[in-house]
Amino acid sequence: MQFSVYQESHIGARKVNQDRMGYSFTRDALLLVLADGMGGHLQGESAAQITLQTMSSLFQQHATPYVKKPERFLEDAFLAAHHEIHRYRASNGLPDTPRTTVIACLIQHNTAVWAHCGDSRLYWMRGGQILARTRDHSYVESLIGKGLVAPSERSTHPDRNKLFNCLGASAVPMVEMSRRASLLPGDVMLLCSDGLWTMLDDDDLACRLQKHTIVRAVPEMLQAALAIGGKQSDNVTALAIMWQGSSVVDSALGATVALSTVISTEALPLDLVSTTVLGVAEVAPEIDAFHDDEIEKAIAEIRGAIEKSSHVLK
Repeated sequence: MQFSVYQESHIGARKVNQDRMGYSFTRDALLLVLADGMGGHLQGESAAQITLQTMSSLFQQHATPYVKKPERFLEDAFLAAHHEIHRYRASNGLPDTPRTTVIACLIQHNTAVWAHCGDSRLYWMRGGQILARTRDHSYVESLIGKGLVAPSERSTHPDRNKLFNCLGASAVPMVEMSRRASLLPGDVMLLCSDGLWTMLDDDDLACRLQKHTIVRAVPEMLQAALAIGGKQSDNVTALAIMWQGSSVVDSALGATVALSTVISTEALPLDLVSTTVLGVAEVAPEIDAFHDDEIEKAIAEIRGAIEKSSHVLK
């Protein structure tokens, strides 16, 4: 595999950045994950971090060097993360369970499959055209699907923030799975939180990613979203790859956290797993902007539980 990757997150005008992002890879498989902790619930950032930690740990166990059943892996990893969030609430005596949206994409053998819960999105783009986009699990999206609300009202409708699906709720999450997608060199996969897509429409995102490499387009998109949001700006986060992309230059551009690199995996040992997710890293980013005591405590707790939850993939 060869791909260029760029990830960046900003806190915006909020007191806490509840978004989390990261990727893990072996010689033959790449896992991209982005989670957006839900601000209306206690410790959404913990739910988001637990989700990334759980999924990355399971990927490390089952990508040997690729995942045998990718769709089942994603579904079972989501359910394992949901379980670990509830375990975290019980262990810490919280009055409510933290909740998070999540979007994850698994790429191997030039084929991508993705799954999501909530309204964090994935865009698959080629030549400035959007080939696929996830459908938000929101009340307003259901109204749009029924023809009761115009698509242009997605970012302005009074019920736009009401979700009916996430990790950490009392109900078991509904994991929506994509069909398998065959990737070509130059294809772009963009994972982002609603802090980005509510500020910039789909055509704008596609245009920017066609005109520029991801290392330039992504930070410019995030800065534009922050400027539009102003004093009401949400957390804004994006993780993008260009499949078999050309070399790019690192550029943090004043981000809360940013990481850009070009990766070729052909020479990697079969048993090596690298990740940017905190707590399971063999190769981790130097910038640790998400460190706090409660998240570290969550990481420590679920490490011991990963072995117990991994049986769901067997």
